[in-house]
Amino acid sequence: MVRLFRVFIPIGSLALLVSEMVLVTSAFILASYVMLEVDPAVWLRYDGGLTRILLVTATVMLVMHFHDLYTELRIKSHILLLQQLSLVMGLTFLVQSLVSYLNRDLRMPIRVMVPGSAIAVIGMYLWRVFYGTFVLRMVGKERILFVGGNSVVQAIAAHLEEHPELGLAVAGYVDDQAEPGTARIGGKVLGPIPAVREIATRMNPDRIVVGLTERRECMPVADLLELRFSGIIIQEASATYEAVCGRISTLDLRPSQLVFSDELGPRPGILFIQTIYNLALTLLVTLVFLPVMAVIAIAVKLSSPGPILYRQTRVGMDGKLFTVYKFRSMLANAELSTGAVWAAKDDPRATRLGRFLRKLRLDETPQLLNVLRGEMSLVGPRPERPEFVKTLSEQIPYYRQRHCVKPGITGWAQINHKYSDTLEDTITKLEYDLYYIKNLSMSLDTYIIFHTLKTMLLSRGSQ
Repeated sequence: MVRLFRVFIPIGSLALLVSEMVLVTSAFILASYVMLEVDPAVWLRYDGGLTRILLVTATVMLVMHFHDLYTELRIKSHILLLQQLSLVMGLTFLVQSLVSYLNRDLRMPIRVMVPGSAIAVIGMYLWRVFYGTFVLRMVGKERILFVGGNSVVQAIAAHLEEHPELGLAVAGYVDDQAEPGTARIGGKVLGPIPAVREIATRMNPDRIVVGLTERRECMPVADLLELRFSGIIIQEASATYEAVCGRISTLDLRPSQLVFSDELGPRPGILFIQTIYNLALTLLVTLVFLPVMAVIAIAVKLSSPGPILYRQTRVGMDGKLFTVYKFRSMLANAELSTGAVWAAKDDPRATRLGRFLRKLRLDETPQLLNVLRGEMSLVGPRPERPEFVKTLSEQIPYYRQRHCVKPGITGWAQINHKYSDTLEDTITKLEYDLYYIKNLSMSLDTYIIFHTLKTMLLSRGSQ
């Protein structure tokens, strides 16, 4: 796995992205050599041809990403794959129409666009079939040997089994708690802990992940030291969990892991920089969304009786209370009889317009005012209600630590997880929030905003 934007990305996905960029670019260059009457070399070098091709390639890659074609690499249906690739190229044609309207000098000639698109679709289809069948098995494939079998190790193994596209495989387990040959998730027990050196020599794993239930008595320090100096990467299970799952495990989290972390994000300098680019970007986004917000305000007023804006007290940075603003998406006085309750995915209290606004996350646009007032950030943990914070802080360790940064309109948890309608969901979102706080940076914020736009365009709704 490769770390970009403070996020661990599978090498298989990255290799596919780069290879398809080359493939699509080559397809249009080939089409220009076949179809153009003028010298293609002159068109490519001196008439902006290469720039036009690169613009088309960038569009194709962007649309492919929005259709999750770099998230799910397994081919479930060849017909579905062809349909998706054809849809991608159709949307690319629409973008080219817009480009032609804005700047004709950047428009791809139709004589090149049509055959180039056909070559690209056929080429990507054949390449993906070959890539999924052969290349993906070799690119970035790492074998992990687990030493121990605590809850974090089990969570890692289960995640790897559900996500084979990560390019990680379980080589086996070394554990005293079960007999050799005992089946575990993704592999089996290969022997006891005292035999870890002999087992590692025999299995030759790329990485050893240590997740012992009790370390003080059975940690094979001398053997692990020898294996580390032999070139094998050795990690604690918590570090592997963070890299593989994109969140910090609370199952085995010790305060020292956060106290002594040299990457913990909320330092004054980082928070100051975040405040500066938040204000600049929020002013720009507010100007763009003002006409949309005006239309939404009128629609909310006409759709059902009640105020346009919904005001609610939330907990902000350092536990300070503030009023958050949203376009009203529920019936007026929806909580009069029930009191404070968590929002559900198909909340019956939501109006028809409200469900639409939630799908596109447009109900949250008034929170731009909270950002301009310094109460929120564009990116951060979602602000929770005081009633829930008190209860959750008593039930979940480290829950109060999420208030060390400003809450956000969107966040790492929102693009990775669903509605928090259970305690387990809340714990999972807290793990994502802790990952964000630890890795807080402008690059991670950019990554999250980009994926939020994807969520909005695909109408996946608020999470």
